[in-house]
Amino acid sequence: MPILSLLQRDRTSQSNQRQRGIRSPLLYALLLTILCTTTACGNRNRTADKIAQDTQQAQDFDNSLTFNAVTLEEFDKKGRLWWKVKAAQASYSKDKKVARLQQPAGEFFQDGVSVLQVKGQQGEVQQNGQTIFLRGKITATDTRDGLVMKGDELEWQPRKELVIVRNNLTGTHRQMKIAAKEGRLFTRTQRLELQGQVTAQAINPDLTFQSERAIWQIKQQTLTSDRPLQIDRFNKTVLTDRATANTGVADLKAKTVTLKQNARLTLTNPPTQLASNSLVWDLQRQTVASDQLLTINNSQQQVALSGNEGRIDLKAKMLYLEGDVRGVGAKNQAQLNSDRLNWNMVTQKFEADGNFRYRQGQPPLNLAGPRATGTLRGQNILVGGGRVVTEFIP
Repeated sequence: MPILSLLQRDRTSQSNQRQRGIRSPLLYALLLTILCTTTACGNRNRTADKIAQDTQQAQDFDNSLTFNAVTLEEFDKKGRLWWKVKAAQASYSKDKKVARLQQPAGEFFQDGVSVLQVKGQQGEVQQNGQTIFLRGKITATDTRDGLVMKGDELEWQPRKELVIVRNNLTGTHRQMKIAAKEGRLFTRTQRLELQGQVTAQAINPDLTFQSERAIWQIKQQTLTSDRPLQIDRFNKTVLTDRATANTGVADLKAKTVTLKQNARLTLTNPPTQLASNSLVWDLQRQTVASDQLLTINNSQQQVALSGNEGRIDLKAKMLYLEGDVRGVGAKNQAQLNSDRLNWNMVTQKFEADGNFRYRQGQPPLNLAGPRATGTLRGQNILVGGGRVVTEFIP
């Protein structure tokens, strides 16, 4: 059970408080507040309910059970300190089931070791010490890795090893800055679940991650979302690349981004869009790879390419496609097919290998052979490597 200790400065007040039995344990649980969960309730009903709730709680508290400069403590089953909260003032409910705190500041422990330091403007200890609430300009600092979270409300559930920060959550860490409506930190696994208008700005690599839900594995340095997401890459303050997908993982340690389901990557140099159901973007090696159907569109050069799998070297501006490769050039209605294709994304020079076929509309021409090199833009195609078929269409 939680234990209340007084830190009064004058002996007279200490004597009076002992006569009142101040070191008695907090009792049992506060009845759960029924929350309106349907959208029909609206903000007006929630505000009215909150006023009524606060009024009822004020009536439930006894001014004779108000003490200054207090410390509340709770210990786990092994006798190790579980949590400790100091407050400028504490008021107990008439049934002594709830302690209401002013200017609380405390520590949460795990296996007897401090893991989180917290403070707020107001607070409550409920449910026989199993739930602690802090409200108003909340700050929670993880003593292990320096994560600092701020918000309007904090809830600590010691048995679940769970800290919830609600309403206007912001956070800073050496890896990134975060913002969301709510965050749930599981202290033992150092897993932070973010919900509602999530924005995470990574420091290295310089990325901005946006989604409605994300999971940050702090020790593993990964950020994962099972919801539609957007990732922007910057060079200083200039947006260079943008990725979107239905799900994805950003591995900050490996500097990779894995995108799944309806994945899109838009590059600015050269202006190109990559599309697939699986994209692995290696930011350090400057490559993008896919083991599924990959489509590449360059609107500036009016060229579209696709293959069953592919890889892009962003530094060399080279594209490598394999399996049922197809290419279309809008300028002269050109089409090519092959088993494999190496394509320069700037010059449009290509090397095709395996069952190469080429068709163009102006002037009408068909070519086929084992291998080919050339450019679509210049209509300069050299076919070789074996039997070559050339067909001129009058």
